[in-house]
Amino acid sequence: MLTAIRDLPATIVGVEAHEKVTADDYEKVLIPAVEAAAAASSDGKIRLLYVLGPEFPEFTAGAAWEDTKLGLGRLRHWERIAVVGDADWLRRAIHALSWAMPGEVRVFASNEIDDARAWVTS
Repeated sequence: MLTAIRDLPATIVGVEAHEKVTADDYEKVLIPAVEAAAAASSDGKIRLLYVLGPEFPEFTAGAAWEDTKLGLGRLRHWERIAVVGDADWLRRAIHALSWAMPGEVRVFASNEIDDARAWVTS
């Protein structure tokens, strides 16, 4: 399940993932939030704060596909992406693939959520 993080500036999308994330979560929560942030941005640039719950959530194949479409469909719009989570493999994967990711991407541990929020909003 994806839940919106509400107390962010209009051009910043914040979501928290728990348990099982599905394509429906993307369609009902993330995509509308991205579209609203893009509409609020004068240059189309948006930022993302993506918080993964304490236990790494399960992503269905449909959610993975929606994630790919969303990322590639707005490739030039992503300015900063802050990912918050404690999975070591996630941190290594993002560092290894950051050259192929749009905009600036940083990974923060769960106890650094305030730092992630500060970085993505600065």
